[in-house]
Amino acid sequence: MQLFLMRHGEASYLAHSDRERVLTETGRYHTSLMSNWLARTVVEFDLVLVSPYLRAQQSWQEVSKHFPEPRKWLVLDELVPSGDPSTAADLTLAYAEQYKADKVLVIAHMPLLGYMVSELVAGTEPPLFATSGITLIDKHAEQASLVWQHNPHTVS
Repeated sequence: MQLFLMRHGEASYLAHSDRERVLTETGRYHTSLMSNWLARTVVEFDLVLVSPYLRAQQSWQEVSKHFPEPRKWLVLDELVPSGDPSTAADLTLAYAEQYKADKVLVIAHMPLLGYMVSELVAGTEPPLFATSGITLIDKHAEQASLVWQHNPHTVS
């Protein structure tokens, strides 16, 4: 299975709450740039899991313009910035198994994503994710490896 972990795009701080922060124009542009770049490698996603926060939902809207509709997509309350990484990783794998998904996209936040990488890939320090950044984890049975990590400044 290939797990694509993506941080939402850059968001404005002008909001009533953290949940309500919206993407900036730069955030939309960088998310679109990363989606276009990713579409050269990935034809489609079987499963998409998205944070309930507005900026993550808007990031998914941008990403979805570049891919066919996934077999299943869900909003998970556990994919919030302060979410438990072990629970988030376990749920991601459980849903992937339930829906027999080979290509899974998770759109969430820091610091959760960094800690999820550590949960999924033994012995890996939590990496930082730039906004709109994506990390690929290749997981087969109990073996998982971090394949690559890119952000809008490392792709062309």
